[in-house]
Amino acid sequence: MSDDKKQQIVSSVPQTGFIGHPKGLFTLFFTEFWERFSYYGMRAILVYYMYYETSRGGLGIDRNTALAIMSIYGSLVYMSGIIGGWLSDRVFGNSKAVFYGGILIMLGHIVLAIPGNVTLFFISMFLIIIGTGLLKPNVSSMVGEIYRENDHRRDAGFSIFYTGINLGAFLAPLVVGTVGMKISFHFGFALAAIGMFLGLLVYISTRKTNLGLAGTFVVNPLPPDEKKKLMTRFSIAFVILLTILAITIPTGMLTFNVFKGIIGILGILIPTLYFIVMYRSPKTSAVERSRILAYIPLFIASVMFWAIEEQGSTILASFADRRTKLDFAGIHLSPAWFQSLNPLFIIVFAPIFAWLWVRLGNRQPSIPTKFSLGLLFAGLSFLVILLPAFIGGSASLVNPLWLVLSYFLVVIGELCLSPVGLSATTKLAPTAFLAQTMSLWFLSNAGAQAINAQIVKFYREDTEMLYFGVIGVLALVLSGILFLLTPKILGYMKGVR
Repeated sequence: MSDDKKQQIVSSVPQTGFIGHPKGLFTLFFTEFWERFSYYGMRAILVYYMYYETSRGGLGIDRNTALAIMSIYGSLVYMSGIIGGWLSDRVFGNSKAVFYGGILIMLGHIVLAIPGNVTLFFISMFLIIIGTGLLKPNVSSMVGEIYRENDHRRDAGFSIFYTGINLGAFLAPLVVGTVGMKISFHFGFALAAIGMFLGLLVYISTRKTNLGLAGTFVVNPLPPDEKKKLMTRFSIAFVILLTILAITIPTGMLTFNVFKGIIGILGILIPTLYFIVMYRSPKTSAVERSRILAYIPLFIASVMFWAIEEQGSTILASFADRRTKLDFAGIHLSPAWFQSLNPLFIIVFAPIFAWLWVRLGNRQPSIPTKFSLGLLFAGLSFLVILLPAFIGGSASLVNPLWLVLSYFLVVIGELCLSPVGLSATTKLAPTAFLAQTMSLWFLSNAGAQAINAQIVKFYREDTEMLYFGVIGVLALVLSGILFLLTPKILGYMKGVR
């Protein structure tokens, strides 16, 4: 986007009106707050809805299959962000992408709120995956558009926006989780739909006055003839896909295990192709090629970290439901409530970590060392959760404080790795591939959940200690390797620390 257009956008946005920030931040804050409320509220009860028996209001899907579906869903959500970003950049802009995405998410939750069958369930998943891919990356991009590039409020604005994300994620399991688990899963999904509706209501009613021209420009628009070709190709691809599904599903060629395998392959293949294309591109300089090589071990570490962190909504959710004492200190706990711990700890400790890095200045750990620390805490979070079974056996219920400690440790790891990874991506990315490298960073999460879909089948009560132990020790080993390779990686980073 040209500097003139950027200036035009900023001039159209009222620069005060929301706690000292542009009024557009109010719109984006509450749009994302409600979108995250709907997303994390639905996610807090989704795995239980899948594997609970029909007599308890669920779908009666095999538990390991439900855990795999949950991981596949998470992987596809992050993969769809690539499509959403491309459509925004080339076809209809950020503002329309956010609106269309919100509509699809709301429709997906409405479908979930209708008592039905597995077919309706997969339709809802498709709608939510595409909708999230459209909304999530583009609403974040709009935050950057409402500030001038040299505006000192910019970083604080993103921090406020990030707080909105975590507030929504914190409240959702408490509200939606309670209703979904105690009254009806479908009432819970209806609340998630209402949350997205409120987000859309805020967005539609305030975007003209608060956001001005933000999100209305198409950054790299397709020429009209290319748009026609795109629609033709999309229509042909859609027909081919439907034909393949119509043939392979009834004949048993496309089974769930085959589909799971395809997602696993894509989770590894897509980022691999990204690295190859960027490294071999004539637009990439020699220094940038060196930095790409430095980025590879960081990416692998990120995949390992998210493979553990994202099991908070699968394996640890099942652990909370089936292996944890839910009557504690005179309170009956809902297993869905534990998923509020991650955003709660982030809200509390993120400012402390931000202060710590500033306080340390040049003495703070390097990027690879921080990644190593992230893996260390992630590994410890899994080793901690196997201790109750080691002490009391796999048949006894576990004190919920063990689960709290596990979530706490992985959040400490997340604060060492996740924001640092975003910063490292912007520093190490080739100039010609800046946006695509950011997409690549998010693909580390997609790859992690694609791997999780393959390995959750090994988790059972009788293999619990082995499962947590192997993954936890593997994370610690990778942490140690990364720490030892830090000097070498720093050399390839060419001045970036």
